[in-house]
Amino acid sequence: MSISFLFTLIVTSALCVLSASAELQRFPHSSKHGASLSFLVVGDWGRGGSYNQSQVAFQMGKVGEKYDIDFVVSTGDNFYDNGLISEHDNAFQESFTKIYTAKSLQKQWYSVLGNHDYRGDAEAQLSPVLREMDSRWLCLRSFIVDSELVEIFFVDTTPFVQEYFTEPKEHKYDWRGIGPQKPYVNNLLNDLELALGESTAKWKIVVGHHAIRSVGHHGDTQELVEKLLPILQANNIDFYINGHDHCLQHISDTESPIQLLTSGAGSKAWRGDIKQTNPRGLNFFYDGQGFMSVKFTQTDATIEFYDVFGNVLHRLTSSKQLHSST
Repeated sequence: MSISFLFTLIVTSALCVLSASAELQRFPHSSKHGASLSFLVVGDWGRGGSYNQSQVAFQMGKVGEKYDIDFVVSTGDNFYDNGLISEHDNAFQESFTKIYTAKSLQKQWYSVLGNHDYRGDAEAQLSPVLREMDSRWLCLRSFIVDSELVEIFFVDTTPFVQEYFTEPKEHKYDWRGIGPQKPYVNNLLNDLELALGESTAKWKIVVGHHAIRSVGHHGDTQELVEKLLPILQANNIDFYINGHDHCLQHISDTESPIQLLTSGAGSKAWRGDIKQTNPRGLNFFYDGQGFMSVKFTQTDATIEFYDVFGNVLHRLTSSKQLHSST
C-alpha cells in the first residue's frame, strides 16, 4: 500500500466521520396526545429585568398558562450587551432564572445564539453547567426539536453575516467552534437541507436570530436572502421565525407561502426606528416590547403577537388539509 493511497484513505475516513458528526442534533418533544403543540417565542431579552423585560415576562406567564404551553423558544441575543463572560456569570440568574418565574414558564427553553451572545463567551451558553443551574435552559448552535406534528429547525445565523468577520473593529466575536466561515456555513446549509428534505412533519418551522426580511433597524439580512431563503422555499417551510430587530413583525414572502415572523421585542425596543414603511408583503409591524404565541393542530396554526400589556396586536392563521390529496 503506497503512502499516498494510505494518506487518501485516512483523509477520506476523517471526512466521513466529520460528515456523520455534523448532523443536526435532534430533541424529541411530544405534542399533547399527538394532536396539538403550543409555545411562546421571545427574543433579544436579557437585561436583568430592565427595559420592560420583567413586564414582558409577566405577560408571557399569563399567556403561557392560558395555552398550557409545551415550551418556550428564544430567538437569540439572550444576554446584553456582550453575552456571558463565563458559564458562572451572574447574568444568567439575574436575566433568566429570576425573571421568568411564572409557573407556566417552568418548561424547556430552546435557544439559539444571537450576535450579542457571540460578543461574550459564546460557548458558555452552550455549557451543560447552565443546564445544571436551571434545567429549563437548552442552547445550541443548530439543532432540531421534533414533536412529530411540528419540526422546528434552529439555525445559527450569526456566522452567515460577513460584516462580523470583516469589520470587527468595535466588537470582538467568539468564533471558537466555528472555524473558517465559509465551510461552516456551507456545512450547516447542507445539513439543514438534508434534514428538511427528510422531514415528514405536518408543519415545518425554521428559527434563526437574524431576519431574512425586516422593515426594522437592521433591515434584510442579505446573506440569508441569498443562501438560506432558497432552501426554505424549496422545502415547503411554513414559517421562519427570528429576532435581531427589536420589534414584532409579520411579512409574507412574495415568492412562496412562507411567513416571516419577527419576535425580538423581549426588552429594549427601538421606537420609531423603521427602515422602510410599506414594503411588499408587510402585514404587521410594531416597534414596542412584546412576544408571540404559537399553536398548532393537525389542520391549523394560530400565531398571536402581544404587547407588554398582554393585548393581542395581530393574529395570523393558517390551515392545511387533514390528509394530503393523492
